[in-house]
Parts: sequence; structure tokens; C-alpha cells
Amino acid sequence: MDSGEVGDLVRAASRGDSEAWESIVRRFSGLVWAVTRGYRLGPADAADVFQTTWLRLAEHLERITDPERVGAWLATTARRESLRVAQASTRMVLADEATLVSLGQVEHQSPEPPPSYAEVAAALDVPVGSIGPSRARCLDRLRRMLIGKVSAQPLRTHKDQEPRLETERAW
Repeated sequence: MDSGEVGDLVRAASRGDSEAWESIVRRFSGLVWAVTRGYRLGPADAADVFQTTWLRLAEHLERITDPERVGAWLATTARRESLRVAQASTRMVLADEATLVSLGQVEHQSPEPPPSYAEVAAALDVPVGSIGPSRARCLDRLRRMLIGKVSAQPLRTHKDQEPRLETERAW
């Protein structure tokens, strides 16, 4: 489905077309779940964020200025709502999925498959070919941060520049 079709669905849904709304939900549910799961919320909180994201879209459907980019709008809304819920929780424990599965806190299979690179690229408005390398860099950086190897290591810079700390890297 191209962005023009998505825009047409959003416009139709804003006029009350329930089939268009259902198509939007089917098309972007995986993306909303993926963003929500990325914040390691509990099942109830994740479901609340998922529902709130769709509620926000229903509330603002007529005011979406760029209907073709509703995927990006949903991703941003889910991210902000996930942050709000995560910050409101009193305690957040970071653990990998294998640990959570062994503790019985999450099911082994996620309820929805992760979004495809094409869906992520559309939501973030970046080329599909940049998703894999960007993901690899992000995961590597996160891994290094978690094991404490990123704290204050100088980056290689041009000989005329002052050395920067790893935490100052501009992407």
C-alpha cells in the first residue's frame, strides 16, 4: 500500500468510513505494538498505550495535516504515550526477552510480528535501505552503553578538530 492509498484511507475514515478505519488499524497495528514493546511496558500498560494511541488518532483524525504520513504520526504518538506511562511507573527493570520469558512475565511469541523494514521506513520517512544499518548501529551503541564501554571514549576526529567524547556524537 503506497502513501497515496494511506492518505485516501485516512480521509475516508475522517468522513466516518468504518472499513477505512479498520484498514488503517490492520495496516499500522504492528507498528504501534512494536513501538510500545520497545519500552518494555507490562502487558496491561502496553495494551493501554496501544488503545490510547488509537484513541488519539480517532480524536485527531480530522486534524491530521499530512494524511499520507499517518504511520509516522502513530509511531510518534505511541512513543510519547509509552514514555509517559514508563515515567509514571515507580520502578523499571531492564531485562532481555529471554530473562522475561524465563520469569513468565512475557509470552515467548510476541502478539504481533514486528513491522517490516518498509513499514518502519514509511513511518520514519527514511529509505528502506537505511533501516538495517541504522538498527545495527543503534543496537551496538546500546550494547556498549549497557556494558559501560561508551562513557568517555574519544572519537576519531579530523586533525583540525578538538577530540569529542563518545557521548557528544552527532548523528
